[in-house]
Amino acid sequence: MNKVVKKMEEAIADVNDGATIAVAGFFACGVPRLLLRALIAKKVKNLTLTCGCGPLVGASDELRQLVLNHQLKKVIDSYGLFRSATKGRQDPFEQAVRKGEIELEVVPMGTLAERYRAAAAGIPAIYVPTGVGSVMEKMVVTNIIKNRVPKETREFDGRRYILEYALKPDFAFVHAFKGDYEGNLRYAKTARNFNPVMASAANVTIAEVENIVEPGQIDGDDVHTPGVYVKRVVPVERISFAVTID
Repeated sequence: MNKVVKKMEEAIADVNDGATIAVAGFFACGVPRLLLRALIAKKVKNLTLTCGCGPLVGASDELRQLVLNHQLKKVIDSYGLFRSATKGRQDPFEQAVRKGEIELEVVPMGTLAERYRAAAAGIPAIYVPTGVGSVMEKMVVTNIIKNRVPKETREFDGRRYILEYALKPDFAFVHAFKGDYEGNLRYAKTARNFNPVMASAANVTIAEVENIVEPGQIDGDDVHTPGVYVKRVVPVERISFAVTID
């Protein structure tokens, strides 16, 4: 089955208001920036973006425009803000979070990965040790006070664990170094990051791919995401950019 679509507009045609979208990337590595730009151009609203470790900090220009367009309702990430207070004062996203205009929910990176993995496996919830004894154990960590709901804990073999729920996005946006017409994907080094778990967890995975090849030209052992998880592939050119995350 040929899953390649040539236009970004076609690739995200079914992304509508209120969608929850997983955005892959480790800061600037492997961020699907062109899919984000297509989302900006479509002007869909009330979006929830679920991340892993700072892809929106890496794609700061795209995040800024999403905020200025009032397209975001919520962001879930382990690292969502600049470390610099000066940059934070200049950042529309951080200021919107501080004003309560956009919700930011903070989740440890490993816990996020496990929540995606659980969704992919059809497991509704998991118990994790990460965060026990901290504010993560007490409640959902968010800037919206009414959403700081208590978390359930339980002991197993004398050790306390926190109940976390599976995270199943409507869509996953991923960036691949190489992919074939059937949607088999290979990521480049650090850019692999959250891509495999996000791609397997989402209802619809859309991949922007730098190099499109024929099926069979990616060795089976080099496939990081099998095509069965990928709905659409859109070819893109590699883009160059500079980013500061301090």
